[in-house]
Amino acid sequence: MTTLLRPPGPRTSILRWTAGWFLNRHKPDAHLLRSLMRLAERYGDVARFRLGLREVYFVNHPDLVRDVLVTQHRKFLKSRGLEGSRMVLGDGLLTSEGEFHLRHRRLIQPAFHPGRMPGYARVMVERTAAMGARWRDGAEVDAHQEMMELTVGIAGETLFGAEVGSEAAEIGRALTDLIRLFPLTFLPFYKLFLRLPLPVRRRYEESRRRLDASIYRMIGERRKRDADRGDLLSILLAARDGGGGTGSPGKGLSDVEVRDEAMTLFLAGHETTANALAWTWFLLSRNPEVEEKLHQEVDRVLPGRLPGYQDLDRLPYARSVFAESLRLYPPAWVLGRRAAEDTDLGGYFLPRETTVLVSPYVLHRTARFFHDPERFDPGRWTPEAEASRPPYAYIPFGGGPRNCIGESFAWMEGVLVLATLAGAWRLRSEPGREPSIQPIFTLRPLGGLPLVLERRAAR
Repeated sequence: MTTLLRPPGPRTSILRWTAGWFLNRHKPDAHLLRSLMRLAERYGDVARFRLGLREVYFVNHPDLVRDVLVTQHRKFLKSRGLEGSRMVLGDGLLTSEGEFHLRHRRLIQPAFHPGRMPGYARVMVERTAAMGARWRDGAEVDAHQEMMELTVGIAGETLFGAEVGSEAAEIGRALTDLIRLFPLTFLPFYKLFLRLPLPVRRRYEESRRRLDASIYRMIGERRKRDADRGDLLSILLAARDGGGGTGSPGKGLSDVEVRDEAMTLFLAGHETTANALAWTWFLLSRNPEVEEKLHQEVDRVLPGRLPGYQDLDRLPYARSVFAESLRLYPPAWVLGRRAAEDTDLGGYFLPRETTVLVSPYVLHRTARFFHDPERFDPGRWTPEAEASRPPYAYIPFGGGPRNCIGESFAWMEGVLVLATLAGAWRLRSEPGREPSIQPIFTLRPLGGLPLVLERRAAR
């Protein structure tokens, strides 16, 4: 094994680039995302660099991505970069490992059974239509903030039930406050840093208390009622392992486990989709010919009515628009793994404990797999075009046994929100107003996405 080659890479530590990310916050993408793009362009499919004392292999080929995520997935654990996420999410699906992760995934999977989807779809469309009804022609809105409020409401109702109301927004704000602290977890000795009597520590503790108070209260109230209310929390509380043939109901999730999974699902159910939708509206505002094709499909399929679950297969262009937005701005912009043993990766020697990074952002913008990769082109998503590309050239939801459990939920939400709002509205951006990217936990627009609302003529 040790006779295998070591991949090429820069001699200097990438810490200088990371330091630039923190110090130059007005344009963070210039220091992190562009540095990863340069690594892939200069060193090819696998690049090796040092991040402080840690050695990192950066992988940028679909076949090697498949090896890490699928064919050799047992040789890789979640990277230490997710340790900071445990401060917020605990041991949920995103951060857990091994048998614990497999058990929880098995227990949670029924929440995304096809039979549940029509009910979730109704919530998505109703809340989106209500947002559109509040919009005013000619007003300027922050598309990112609007989509955050929308997806917080959708996630809150589908996860916790309709009675949560404004409390879902409070939970969303607390989660957002915690996400803003996520870059600190990349700093050496961040745990010690968060013990110091600093304002950042007080914000963390206050947000964490607000989250836990709300979630544990709802868990306690639901356990008393013991009824399936059609939401995800009901499923988490009712989940049981098989009784092993003994006639016993099997073991369920503890309150702490339910809390951790609820936080993970809530974060994944609103943060990622909100970012994806916000970038989609921005891209549509800059590509009027794509927007017009979307409007034509919506007008043809939904003449004078709102969409429903039954319309998803009849809106292929809306799905292609959302897919292309996810290609250019994948919310999960980087995936990290850690080698559990010495491994051969594409002919290169990967020592135990080495960190492996895969960046969907970089992979999706690689010209070998996507012609003219910076261009927004939903035509890439015809069945013929998809079949012409390597399967793991496009991974907005990860891949393999640890892919996003809510992928079908996210696709449905993206298509239904687009179809609902595009039936009545256009969103316009001012020329020359270029947004910056903020790559923290997800790929956010730094400073928001200001767009002007324009009501479409009555159909």
